[in-house]
Amino acid sequence: MPPLRVVLPVLAALTLAAPASAAVPHVVRPGESLWSIAAANNFTTRALAAYNGLSPEANVVLGSTIQVPSVAEAAARLGPASSVAAAAAPPPALGAYTVRAGDTLSGLAAQTGVAPGAIAAVNGIASDAELIAGTALKMPVGSALAQERSPDPTRAPTTLPNAAPGRVSAADIAAVATRNGVPASLASAIAWQESGFNNGVVSAANARGVMQVMPGTWNWVQQNLAKRQLDPSSPIDNVGAGVLYLGRLLGETGGDHALAAAGYYQGLASVRRIGMLPETRRYVANVLALKARYGG
Repeated sequence: MPPLRVVLPVLAALTLAAPASAAVPHVVRPGESLWSIAAANNFTTRALAAYNGLSPEANVVLGSTIQVPSVAEAAARLGPASSVAAAAAPPPALGAYTVRAGDTLSGLAAQTGVAPGAIAAVNGIASDAELIAGTALKMPVGSALAQERSPDPTRAPTTLPNAAPGRVSAADIAAVATRNGVPASLASAIAWQESGFNNGVVSAANARGVMQVMPGTWNWVQQNLAKRQLDPSSPIDNVGAGVLYLGRLLGETGGDHALAAAGYYQGLASVRRIGMLPETRRYVANVLALKARYGG
C-alpha cells in the first residue's frame, strides 16, 4: 500500500486555532508534521489523526489540508479503542474485492450484472480462470461487490505488470511524460497519489507499480498504444504505461485534467455514466492540489 498521506482539497491558509464548536481546515506549511500541528493546538497526535481518519504515523503533504477539531469533536471521534482503530484505517481501494472460497467468475458476474469476460479483462486473467480465495480483484465501479467491505487480500493473481522493487523520481516521470505529450506535473501528481513513486506497491484492488496500472489496462496499452514491448518489471515502463493511458484520457476529455484524473481512478465510461463518486472527487482534488508541487 502507498504511504498514508493527508491529501484533502486545499481550501485556504487559515489560522491554527480551532473554535469551540467546529473543526477548522489547516493548510500544511513547510516543516510541519502531524505531531507539530497537534501540539500547536493542544491535541495528542493520536486524537488529531483519529479525527482525520489517519494513522498517527501518517505523513502530511505540503499544501494539503487537515481538519483541526474542537476538543468535543476530537473526544467524540476517539470514543472506544475500536472506534479509533476504524477511524485510523485507510478506506478500502475503490472497486476492491477479495475472493472468498467458492467464488467463481460466473457467480460474481451474476451478482454484479457484468459479463464474466469483462471482469476477467480488467483483472488480466483468463475468462475461464479458477479464482483463488484471498486474491484481490478489481470489480466494475458501481457494482454492489465493489462497495462491499471484504477481507484484506492475502495474495494477488499471477499476471502483469510485476510490482518489482524500485523507485522513480519526479524528473524520471517528467521525462516520460514529455516524450509522450502529457503534462509532466499531472503525471507526477497522479504517480505520487497512487504509489508515492514506489514500483513495489500492489493495491487492494490489484493495481500495480508506480502508476498503479491494472493488469487489464497494461494489456490494453501494450496492444493499442505502446510502440515497443514494455518491460513488466521496469518502473520506468510502468510509468510509460500509465502515462500513455493518461494521454489517451486527456485526448478523450479535451485536455480536461480533472476529468482525465477522474477517468484514471474511476474509469471514464463510469464517470460519464454515473458521475464522479465521492471517493473520485477526493482523488481528483488531491491530484490537482499536488500538481503545484511538480510545477503545474
